[in-house]
Amino acid sequence: MFEYIDGRLTFKCPTYVIVEAGGIGYHINISLNTYSNLGDDERCKVYTWLHVKEDAHTLYGFADEGERRLFLHLISVSGIGPGTGRMMLSSITPVEIQSAIVTGDLPLIQRIKGIGAKTAQRLVLELQDKLKKEGQGSLIAAPLRTTAREEALSALIMLGFAKPASEKVLDNVIKTGGLELPVEQMIKLALKNL
Repeated sequence: MFEYIDGRLTFKCPTYVIVEAGGIGYHINISLNTYSNLGDDERCKVYTWLHVKEDAHTLYGFADEGERRLFLHLISVSGIGPGTGRMMLSSITPVEIQSAIVTGDLPLIQRIKGIGAKTAQRLVLELQDKLKKEGQGSLIAAPLRTTAREEALSALIMLGFAKPASEKVLDNVIKTGGLELPVEQMIKLALKNL
């Protein structure tokens, strides 16, 4: 329902933040990873996921799309709810979780509070192939995301280039040229490599 909330950070603690957007203060549950990645800046953007139950609507927030994507993978596994998913993201970094699942590191996964041997095995069994297909872990090799990058990507897609190839080329352009490249320059460099 809510893709992200972009607004003014009015309160921040290790378990939740309050972001004011459009005159409404949103109470958003977060992991320690998100807490450490969110600055104390007044302006912030939090990627969200809404958990709807019969008796409550709970909003979960993430510092970036990669963490949210991993969270959604985790809660898709039987026996792992949003609270446990948040606990996992608070216990170890998303990159470590993803790496542990891809490599089958059961002892590391079991060190997380609330995760036993059977749940750890289920996590590896159900998510290992999915995370491998995302490119040896989408967080391990997470694409660099900037507004300029997104604009350049939209332009390349409108020009008729495939999204996956365009993303790969743009990420390489940003790695070599830096994040400060203007959109026009990104597009020109990408076109040379497509």
